[in-house]
Amino acid sequence: MSIKSVCVFCGSNYGLGTAFKEQAALLGTTLAQRGIELIYGGAHIGLMGAVADGALKAGGRVVGVLPRFLEEKELAHNGLSELILVDTMHQRKTIMNERCDAVITLPGGFGTMDELFEMLTWAQLGLHKKPIGVLNVNGYYDSLIFLTENMVAKGFIQPIHHESLIISADIDTLLGQMNDYKAPEMSAIITADET
Repeated sequence: MSIKSVCVFCGSNYGLGTAFKEQAALLGTTLAQRGIELIYGGAHIGLMGAVADGALKAGGRVVGVLPRFLEEKELAHNGLSELILVDTMHQRKTIMNERCDAVITLPGGFGTMDELFEMLTWAQLGLHKKPIGVLNVNGYYDSLIFLTENMVAKGFIQPIHHESLIISADIDTLLGQMNDYKAPEMSAIITADET
């Protein structure tokens, strides 16, 4: 598939050490250099700010989607190509999904996990066919890999749905795998236990 826009989910702080911030900025730069529009949460802080700044410095187009209550806390990034203000967190996720061809998740906390798992759930239900990538910086998502593999092993996720989660520690490799992604046919049965 041809990816023209990527939604990036990530933390509103930097985490410990410099690797997370560096990889976030590099991802933004890489997307811009490839002519891929960045869609993200609209804030200037943490990894969110780093990925946006990386893309902007490389001449990329960056769209932020920010709830108004966060704008009131002066968290909005003022240098974006476009800033969309919404009323709720759910509206934020909906618009980000509507505007992107693919999703990449960087390290983050509860909010980032919520965003990732909602996109995975929507894919499982056939609501979209977008590739969902996870950039596993410094092994941050090793435990998630173990958890999701255990979900398959214990019969709570079908293997075909687990395959919609694309994970790599390298940006170029991740983007390559996402470009090659083909969504599973919805003939796979979704059981009540999976939702």
